[in-house]
Amino acid sequence: MPMNPAVRSVTAFFPCFNDAPSIGGLVEAVHETLSGQVECFDVVVIDDGSSDNSLEVLKEVAGRLPDVRIVAHPRNRGYGGALKSGFAAATHDWVFYTDGDGQYDPRELKSLIEAASDDVDVVQGWKLRRGDGPVRTVIGRIWHRTVAILFGIGVRDTDCDFRLIRRSVIERVPLEVDSGVFPVELVTRLQAIGARFVEIPVSHYPRAHGRSQFFRVGRIARTLRDLAVLWWKLVVRKQRAQVRQGSSAP
Repeated sequence: MPMNPAVRSVTAFFPCFNDAPSIGGLVEAVHETLSGQVECFDVVVIDDGSSDNSLEVLKEVAGRLPDVRIVAHPRNRGYGGALKSGFAAATHDWVFYTDGDGQYDPRELKSLIEAASDDVDVVQGWKLRRGDGPVRTVIGRIWHRTVAILFGIGVRDTDCDFRLIRRSVIERVPLEVDSGVFPVELVTRLQAIGARFVEIPVSHYPRAHGRSQFFRVGRIARTLRDLAVLWWKLVVRKQRAQVRQGSSAP
């Protein structure tokens, strides 16, 4: 029997891009966690065109553990592109995802499952304390407050990619962004259809391997561009449509 009757089956997935040192342990941890929490589950990893030996690590883990699947992109599609593939590959009633770099502990999925209920569509994590140091912490707060104002986001930590979502709800929202602004699109669209959120604190750890790909001039410029395009599409166009509807009403 599941520990929480509201959550009987889960697909857990990770986006993976050059995360060979961490991804194997993450898959093992979430597999062990779900084994004691739900009736059935699977684990999916989206290898987003990694140039290291991530794919070899994943094949070895998949050979040892049941219900582990690999989706390999022949070329890098970006963070949002990997997440879209993960949602598309999900088969169970609830979908959990977190990052493949090891800054979140998949074993804390247990807390998300415990918080789910028949009246909840999204169990959203928020970082107790950011593990990236003071500079990244300040930038993260500025980013969240900016997107919260621009998009009317009500959750306290937009970029905490530690989420458990009903698959039936995900299937109702169009997801288009391939870049790192994907979480903004995801939360904004979920709010727009009236998805019911509950928020849970989770741990966040320093990056043990590799370096963030975000803090590069080109990447920052593309992120700001994508954010502006998304704001125009989801906010400005919606407001203009509402104005036209209001002016045409008798």
